[in-house]
Amino acid sequence: MAMDEKGLGKHLQAARQKAGLTQQQLCQQANLSFSTLTKIERGAIRAPSIFTIQAIAGALGTNLDELIGAATPERRNLLKTKSGVSFIYFDINGSLVHFFQRAFTNIAQETGAPADVIESTYWHFNDEVCRGTMSLQDYDQAMKERLQVDNFDWKRYYLDAVEPIEPLQELLRWASERYRVGLLTNIMPGFVSAMLSSGKLPNIHYDAIVDSSEVGTIKPDPKIYEIATERAAVPPEEILLIDDTRANLVAASQLGWHVSLFDDYQQDDSIAKLRATLESAE
Repeated sequence: MAMDEKGLGKHLQAARQKAGLTQQQLCQQANLSFSTLTKIERGAIRAPSIFTIQAIAGALGTNLDELIGAATPERRNLLKTKSGVSFIYFDINGSLVHFFQRAFTNIAQETGAPADVIESTYWHFNDEVCRGTMSLQDYDQAMKERLQVDNFDWKRYYLDAVEPIEPLQELLRWASERYRVGLLTNIMPGFVSAMLSSGKLPNIHYDAIVDSSEVGTIKPDPKIYEIATERAAVPPEEILLIDDTRANLVAASQLGWHVSLFDDYQQDDSIAKLRATLESAE
């Protein structure tokens, strides 16, 4: 994630001081070495790992998006499409990464549980975890009990299963050089940072990351689009959502957003339409 390292260091120092923590106290709470923190605060580390920033954000009682967003110099809109779009939100599951059904097969092979039982159990709890009303630990425990296995680690299965959808990820990289871009996703806690760190998602500058588990609401609930509009800091009619789920697109369009369906089974057509839209700028 591209950042101004000196700006980030100054912001972290200010946030630490506002929280009333010494460097030693923050190091203890974030499980960091003292030398690492001091180097970050003075801007000596060009690209701190996403895990390090996540740990600092947690210790300071904030989230990754707010911490990095506040430390990143303001970027003005570089382009607008002819329809007026200046900010593009990308969905993750089914859009930037292949959906994770392969994980259900892997779990079945490891545990011996029927794949249909695994999938139905997953969907039974998924929305609660993505809203942040159920912890990932409680979810793993519930899956363990339902499947009658000794251990269960959904995050591991998920990260092993998802694969980048390269055509749309390449479009995201291209768009990030011309427009303001963000992620708007229904996802479980900690998965966005894990995918950024592992290379499953492009490690670029995001002007906003709206993680359902952090904001407490999921698509297609209207509240998540209201939060996303506020974070984009542009009028609704300047926002484009790229998503693979029609219900999510309908909800966004009802709030005045532009929308575009990404069809993983017809990638070429989807990408061609998006490029035609985004290449026709004012």
